[in-house]
Amino acid sequence: MQEIIIGIGVTALAGALAAVAGAAEDTESNIGSQGDPNSQVQLAPQMGYTHRIYNKAVSGEPPAYTLWVTLACGVAWAFIMMNVNAVLAIIFGTVLATFVQGIYATTAYLGRTASLSKFGQPVFIDVLKSVTTVTMGHAFVAIFTTVTACYLMSTVLHHPFALPLLGVVWGLALGAAGSATGNPYYGKERQYQNQKFGAGVPISASGNIVRYAEAGQRSSIDNGFFTAKLGGPASGLCFGLIVFFELWRTVLFEPIANGWGAVVAGVVIILIFMIIDRYVEVWARKNYGPYTAAATEA
Repeated sequence: MQEIIIGIGVTALAGALAAVAGAAEDTESNIGSQGDPNSQVQLAPQMGYTHRIYNKAVSGEPPAYTLWVTLACGVAWAFIMMNVNAVLAIIFGTVLATFVQGIYATTAYLGRTASLSKFGQPVFIDVLKSVTTVTMGHAFVAIFTTVTACYLMSTVLHHPFALPLLGVVWGLALGAAGSATGNPYYGKERQYQNQKFGAGVPISASGNIVRYAEAGQRSSIDNGFFTAKLGGPASGLCFGLIVFFELWRTVLFEPIANGWGAVVAGVVIILIFMIIDRYVEVWARKNYGPYTAAATEA
């Protein structure tokens, strides 16, 4: 009974850490414009729309955060094996991974922007200086919280995977959660907020992203403020629930039927969420229906 109580406490703590990680990850990727909508940021100068958006799409978010988190977990694990305090080891690993992320972000922004020089897109040094450090700060939070959750799984819950391997699994899950949940907010509600809601983006508007804010040209920091209100919390909730339900079913049901109880519980959870998703989709379609153009007076 004591192990179950401790396991439930660790599950709640890991879920809270994952919620913070998801919010920080999506905010970082949207400030740096690393998600799927970045294709429009890259396309904009080719269509004649120069901008001040930070363009650092190193890769998709899942493989990028797999690298950052795995690197931090590997370094932390190595220090722990040398009897270094676990908190310091996790901090050392996170700092190193954050510096690597900053190097990738800098080279990606300079390289991708330089490739657009023929279309008149300049490299803004002030954007490079101001945005890179902000993405590194958010990346530090996302990496640190994820590595801490992995460490709790390894030491308290006695997960059979080593800490670096847990970093691979949960780094990939972190990037996937932020990419799937937060990118629609960045792309549909921010880059193309000048389009009618639900109308989609016509081919003629490709690359014509919103480039002007309330005062002057829009910057990536503006996108960060927007993400912190909507896309970030949604991504944090998504990743937090993933971690919580994964650990919850393992702690409570793994002792049943040699582990098959946890498998059955996982399948049941997936089916429940599928039913909820279907209900919400049908409800939304019945209440709002397909997009229709506004009627015009004759």
